Amino acid sequence: MAATQMGPAQERFDVLIIGSGAAGLTAALHLAPSRRVAIISKGPVDEGSTRYAQGGISAVLDQADSFESHVADTLDAGAGLCELDAVRRTVAEGPEAINWLAGLGVPFTREAHEGRSRLHLTREGGHSARRVAHAADATGLAIEEALVGTARGQARIEVFERHLAVDLILASVEGRRRVIGAYVQDGETREVQTILAPMVILATGGASKVYLYSSNPDGATGDGIAMAWRAGCRVANMEFMQFHPTCLFHPQAKSFLISEAVRGEGGRLLLPDGTPFMERFDPRAELAPRDIVARAIDYEMKRLGVDHVYLDISHRSPEFVREHFPTIHQRCLEFGFDMTSEPLPVVPAAHYTCGGVMVDAHGRTDVPGLYAAGEVSYTGLHGANRMASNSLLECLVYARAAARHILSDTDALTPEALPRPPNWDESRVTDSDEEVVVSHNWDELRRLMWDYVGIVRARDRLLRAQRRIHVLMEEVHEYYAHYRITPDLIELRNLVLVAQIIVRSALERRESRGLHFIRDFPERDPNLHPGPTVLSPPAAQRAEPD
Repeated sequence: MAATQMGPAQERFDVLIIGSGAAGLTAALHLAPSRRVAIISKGPVDEGSTRYAQGGISAVLDQADSFESHVADTLDAGAGLCELDAVRRTVAEGPEAINWLAGLGVPFTREAHEGRSRLHLTREGGHSARRVAHAADATGLAIEEALVGTARGQARIEVFERHLAVDLILASVEGRRRVIGAYVQDGETREVQTILAPMVILATGGASKVYLYSSNPDGATGDGIAMAWRAGCRVANMEFMQFHPTCLFHPQAKSFLISEAVRGEGGRLLLPDGTPFMERFDPRAELAPRDIVARAIDYEMKRLGVDHVYLDISHRSPEFVREHFPTIHQRCLEFGFDMTSEPLPVVPAAHYTCGGVMVDAHGRTDVPGLYAAGEVSYTGLHGANRMASNSLLECLVYARAAARHILSDTDALTPEALPRPPNWDESRVTDSDEEVVVSHNWDELRRLMWDYVGIVRARDRLLRAQRRIHVLMEEVHEYYAHYRITPDLIELRNLVLVAQIIVRSALERRESRGLHFIRDFPERDPNLHPGPTVLSPPAAQRAEPD
């Protein structure tokens, strides 16, 4: 893997991967033996949401567990909207995915059992068995480091760090509209270059930064979803935005995640007076799916007028807590909290995008040559609510599926056969002297999404948000048309579009189900067809499915 600086010339690769998390790097590693691959990374190659995933990756690895049980738990958490084939396919490939990661050197936590060493499995919300393989409480970091370390030894992989994809490039090739690459901005020089490839994989992650409070890193701005929509792809289930129930409440913590595994190992949620409350909302108490736990916390905070509740695992021994949660324990100490002896203040925060760009079993989108894998995509696995630790599994399964499909296409276009598109034209724009417009609209968008399109919704709030987002979109479009683009403007443009899609999806679903709870329709509608909420871009943008 080579870190590359692009020049003004158009560069050509066999495959362009936008995103350097678990999905992007997994696809690259499966392609690199026989394809020349370019990876676009918004920041350093090892930055992104994957490295912040604490809990682990779910798979059936215990003889007492079964594929059928994992499938049933996923379907239950998805509230009737999971696609059965996608669930079965993903679950069945779980053990192989874990073995592949272990082969790359991921240091999964192990334990002694009957004189032998085996993977230590934890249990998280929604799971009926222990099936979450983990590397202490920093699984995502361990996976990302192993993937990056392996990729560094691949001569066919070139990484463009601190580069941001602006838009996909489409052209008519052999009478058919298809993707042929992307315009990419160097985050330091601000120069926009052209990368061409007959195959493009979107692995850009989710869109939780559309909300004021999020557990995600700053780069989770819905870039892939917005680019795919502008290219003509359908999106699905964008009303289902998952809020993680337990993020550390502290002004400097930036919603530091307190892993669901803490509740899996006995952590209790408490009111400020020390009273447990989850059993009043669900018999599974703290191990209920995330949507139930987040709504319960939201309800109690609003009922009592408090800005957080507490998560307490101090009844377990200090040795147990430090051994199982070393990263969380140390991080909390830095903020003045000792989880071995006191409860932690916690609050829900936007965490995971359950919808995304529609793909098939091979990761293909509606646009020929364009694939999507990971949180950017809608596969049918999550339905109305993602079950804990199914996300990393989905990244691996669908990234491998996309890579296999690309490798199997013996009639694929070569990079040399692609037409030469025009270079990015900035001849009619100027530098802005009012960057405050971007920062103000960014802040306003995230706050109105938090206030009007959050954990509990109402139709009048959604309509209010829709009207304001429309105004913001017009302002951003005008700004984009007249001034040179910056990374902040690119991300704001994408966030405003994704916000519009989320609100439209929420207005379409006239029932409460999973992560979408709306006061006007507080019950699940048994007469409503149990399918995804599918939105299509304007007809002029759409391409014929492959």
